[in-house]
Amino acid sequence: MALLSPPSQMDYYRVLGLDPKLQLDRNELQQLFYQRSRELHPDRFARAEASVRDAALLESSLLNDAYRTLRDPLARAEYVLKQGGFDISLQGTKDVPPELLEEVFELNMALEELKAGDESARPQLTTARDNFEAMLAQSSIELDKLFTAYDAAPGEESLKPIRALLNRRRYIQNLLRDVNGYLSN
Repeated sequence: MALLSPPSQMDYYRVLGLDPKLQLDRNELQQLFYQRSRELHPDRFARAEASVRDAALLESSLLNDAYRTLRDPLARAEYVLKQGGFDISLQGTKDVPPELLEEVFELNMALEELKAGDESARPQLTTARDNFEAMLAQSSIELDKLFTAYDAAPGEESLKPIRALLNRRRYIQNLLRDVNGYLSN
């Protein structure tokens, strides 16, 4: 099989021969990855010219990056957002719903009490951890629905709620990390 070129013009979906969708069949993705890996493996081009060997290395690297990104739904969504021109590094509080801010306030109070040696705050932190884990599980369900909506009508308007939900998830994951850190001490 001929190498695809130039690799710099390829996107992750194209390198795997997929339509740019957010809902992907993991088994199909894995099979396509294995197939393309066999086709592009640099060892197949060991006797070729240096430029072909270099291209094989680049494409094999791109294929691995594509597979790692597209097999993870969150990384896939961030990739599509980035491809759609969204700055995914922005992590403000504007997308955090007010009910979460109340939860953060209560969490900070419990953390201060625990730092001051008040062990009675520990059950509150356990409850907060359980709530944050439930929020993450619920956001996964919501994200799945948003992926389906995007695939039905791709575009900027379909990506905005995905970005907002991903920001919310990051916020919750950070809170969960903090709570788990305090509970493990």
